[in-house]
Amino acid sequence: MDDQAATTADTLELLHLNQIAIRAALEELSLWVSHRGSVHIHENVMAALGALDIHAEAISYGLKRLRA
Repeated sequence: MDDQAATTADTLELLHLNQIAIRAALEELSLWVSHRGSVHIHENVMAALGALDIHAEAISYGLKRLRA
């Protein structure tokens, strides 16, 4: 892997880690909201987080290919 590809992979990995952290924080907030009676909002947030999960898998796969 050349320097440019390594820098790209490192940068994408940091963005991926940020995405995972933001997802976890949103889930915690969503659970907090749900426990206070806003189940509908919790369900909407969880649906949106499902998209983040799918994208995280694709990013992870792309990182593996980039580092190969």
